[in-house]
Amino acid sequence: MRVWGHIANTLETGSACALVTVAAVKGSTPREPGARMIVRANGGFFGTIGGGTLEFEAIRLARSAIKEGYSGLRIRTLSLGPDLGQCCGGRADIALEVIPVSELEIARDLAEAEASGGPVVTFGTVADGQPVVRKRWNETPGEPFDLRNDGALVECFGDVKRPLFLFGAGHVGKAAVLALAPLPFKVTWIDPRPDIFPAAVPANVTKILCGDPALELERAPSGAFILVMTHSHALDEQIVAAALKAQRFDYCGVIGSQTKRARFRKRLQARGLSEGVIANMVCPVGHPDIKSKHPAAIAAGIAADLLHRNEAAHQQNRAVEGVAQFLALGQ
Repeated sequence: MRVWGHIANTLETGSACALVTVAAVKGSTPREPGARMIVRANGGFFGTIGGGTLEFEAIRLARSAIKEGYSGLRIRTLSLGPDLGQCCGGRADIALEVIPVSELEIARDLAEAEASGGPVVTFGTVADGQPVVRKRWNETPGEPFDLRNDGALVECFGDVKRPLFLFGAGHVGKAAVLALAPLPFKVTWIDPRPDIFPAAVPANVTKILCGDPALELERAPSGAFILVMTHSHALDEQIVAAALKAQRFDYCGVIGSQTKRARFRKRLQARGLSEGVIANMVCPVGHPDIKSKHPAAIAAGIAADLLHRNEAAHQQNRAVEGVAQFLALGQ
């Protein structure tokens, strides 16, 4: 969701609005830190922090803060069991911030930055009863909401999208693009055949017509996901071999069967790739429990598997960063 676009649009009507953010959670809660809503004075809202009683209470508190003319940000801790009568049993810290019309220009600036794609990081200072005056910040995106002890507030708006290079625009490729549309992936869609792509594609997709698709791997950033499903097994093999040889991608999958995997394994060995490198090839792709051969079903399984792998990779990267920071402090 483009948070600042909705905020700017609301402020342009001459009315303040409230930004509601899940700042921190403990235990079982409907949404994760960084989930956001924008609430208008009339109760209209954009986004969700999980629905149910927690969301209704957040909307009530936000409308009340707008009505009383409160400026600034405050944290409300809501226990889902004792406070709200929900069975989740967790606890959520909810940041409630009334954004006045006077912040329209910065809202427009941030809305423009959001629209250009990628995460937007801001820096502001929180003080009782004072609006949070934000500015763009060049810090590497980290936690979506980081309120520090000195009152500094660093926030990350927008999804950090995993680059995904999808080779093949056949029936499954088209279905996969649609399945990936709402998920945190930035898709580069590659095929050598003219007129194979649909005219309209989701906003997170860039179409590339290339006579030698494997060359596009050179533009793929390290850590990207590589997903191969072209019209030719020979072309599949060429792309997979190049991707595995690079040894810099977090995922390399090719559509197929266990038989195709066995044949590719022998052919990749003949190309000089080691067993350790070949072991990184995922084939078949998707969720193993989905047996349907319908393109949409295959795509749903692929999307679910990639989403799981993406979250696991992010957790691993955060763990590595944490160890690096710990070691740096000890030096």
